[in-house]
Amino acid sequence: MTRALNIGIIGYKFMGRAHSNAWLKAPQFFDISVKPILKAACGRNQPSVTEFAEKWGWEETETDWKKLIERDDIDIIDIALPQNLHYEIALAAARAGKHIFCEKPLSMSSRQAEEMLKACEDNKVVHYLNHNYRRVPAVAQAKKMIEAGKIGRIFHWRCCYQQDWIVDPNFPLTWQLQKEIAQAGPQWDLNSHAVDLAHFLVGDITSVSCLTANFIKERPLANEGTSGNLSAEANATEKGEVTVEDAALMMVRFKNGAVGSFEATRLATGRKNRLSFEIYGSEGSLVFDLEKMNELQYFSLADDETAQGFRNILVTESAHPYVGNWWPAGHIIGYEHAFVHAVVDFLKAVDEKTEIKPDFSDGLKIMRVLEAGIQSAEMGQQVHL
Repeated sequence: MTRALNIGIIGYKFMGRAHSNAWLKAPQFFDISVKPILKAACGRNQPSVTEFAEKWGWEETETDWKKLIERDDIDIIDIALPQNLHYEIALAAARAGKHIFCEKPLSMSSRQAEEMLKACEDNKVVHYLNHNYRRVPAVAQAKKMIEAGKIGRIFHWRCCYQQDWIVDPNFPLTWQLQKEIAQAGPQWDLNSHAVDLAHFLVGDITSVSCLTANFIKERPLANEGTSGNLSAEANATEKGEVTVEDAALMMVRFKNGAVGSFEATRLATGRKNRLSFEIYGSEGSLVFDLEKMNELQYFSLADDETAQGFRNILVTESAHPYVGNWWPAGHIIGYEHAFVHAVVDFLKAVDEKTEIKPDFSDGLKIMRVLEAGIQSAEMGQQVHL
């Protein structure tokens, strides 16, 4: 018999939509023993959250997240908010015995992350940090190939996360460009994803060297009511200071001896949302690019030397991770599907009382690397973890 779990979501913009779609689609495409019920959506603006709830099928609304967490009929709290709001909500949810599905980056600091993790462990709740790219089939396939020894001992990790949405100096000062809300720029927002993938595919990081750059130091203020939107409207007369970096570049050493590099920037003209990595090993190599997310490139020294070269694996067959639950073989999937995969795995973990990765302990490790990067850039020297 399928049992129901009631979801309470806090946040209703970009990630609120992505998460809502995932809760809806999970039981439609995957055979799971738990049925997610979209019970209540929470946001400060009643008309906006009501419109969101009606569109996505949430049964009720709240405007106070504390009241949502206190409700006896809520089993899971979905935190789909900017990172400056995660800490207080996650602590309250854990202490109320609610399982937590939290958007990344986990927190504003490793100190906050430590407290969040302890609260979850003390109250024995399932805690998941939504680095959804782990659940892109091509990335999951890369993990399987690495574990099977297909590329041997890993020597190099090279990763870039490149966007261009703030190249225009007249783009307004949204919350992502303000330290008090975002903590940092692409070092936090983008490199959190990249570091999670490095931990997942290569291993723990032991030292960091980093430099950052700030190219556009002032921007127009956003018109009231649009400041949280990437398509925000700029105020024609007033400007404010950009208090986070525009780009961050890190060099790292891994515990297993591999070395790596990370580039994260929002001023890579022409790159819309390009997360790419290259992994080079003693027996072969793997290459992935999110802009071609249904593909994985693989080079193998085991191939005959007359036919060696990077081959393109189309990761759309039922033998590949997650794919068999979607469309007939050969049919591609998109960005939103990794969120569905995360929800499916999360519901299974809640139902079976097991852990799911990445969790808040992984988020803590990521925070420590990101902080070391900021510290390195400020000090101009290598930082050891």
